[in-house]
Amino acid sequence: MGAGHDHGHSHAPTGTASAAHLGRLRIALGITLTVMVVEIVGGVLADSLALVADAAHMATDALGLGMALLAIHFANRPASEQRTFGFARAEILAALANCLLLLGVGGYVLVEAIQRFMEPAKTEGGLTIVFGVIGLVANMISLSILVRGQKDSINVRGAFLEVAADALGSVAVIVSATIILATGWQAADPIASIAIGLMIVPRTVRLLQETLNVLLEAAPKGVDMTEVRAHITELPGVLDVHDLHAWTITSGMPVLSAHVVVSSEALNAIGHEKMLHELQGCLGIHFDVEHCTFQLEPVGHAEHEAKLCH
Repeated sequence: MGAGHDHGHSHAPTGTASAAHLGRLRIALGITLTVMVVEIVGGVLADSLALVADAAHMATDALGLGMALLAIHFANRPASEQRTFGFARAEILAALANCLLLLGVGGYVLVEAIQRFMEPAKTEGGLTIVFGVIGLVANMISLSILVRGQKDSINVRGAFLEVAADALGSVAVIVSATIILATGWQAADPIASIAIGLMIVPRTVRLLQETLNVLLEAAPKGVDMTEVRAHITELPGVLDVHDLHAWTITSGMPVLSAHVVVSSEALNAIGHEKMLHELQGCLGIHFDVEHCTFQLEPVGHAEHEAKLCH
């Protein structure tokens, strides 16, 4: 008595959330690569660790954006008999790699900043300000491009957070350079570098937690499984629900499956199709779960399955 049904009457994934923002990611990548080169040149000319640190962060941003674009390409390839969800999970793997890169850069910046305290360098404040302003303007343009997509896709959100951290890093560069220019206090440069490192790490940890939740197939964000169970069992004729699972394939693709115990009287009265519509309609109204699979069972079927498993 197993049966499945979903809102669109199709169980094949039709594209990931990131794919809708492909153009924005490409533009952000172009801007990031350009500013990275400019800041590397500026950091060398001005002998500014803060500027080089910001450029290094931008290098990881560029790599992360490149991986995101590559992941979208794979994620939108059609499903096959061996990969029934296609390569949709590639986006999550790219986000994980991005997190690891960010953590590495954050650690590198912190170590280099400490070394600068032990071996001070003379930083050119005026030149650093010029390149810092260029970086800030470019980051603000990228943020305005990515802001719409960061609510839909974990991949785009990772890129958005990276650029946001870059923007804050550019502000730190400008402030430290201004202090050096006004007072000659060279310690402002490694202090700004530490600030940049500390801005990178917490955001990355939060994104890493979200990414790991997807990989470990935790319930989708915003879906309370206790409430889901309650809504299903409140439907007329539903006696119980077991083997209830909900997880996320990739951004914008939550999935749910359940074995629903239905009374014979209810099935005889309304039929399988009507019961499936009732179940799907219930979840569609209360929860953002598009792809659902239900197995309708008579009373006692679970015990029969348990015997078969043994």
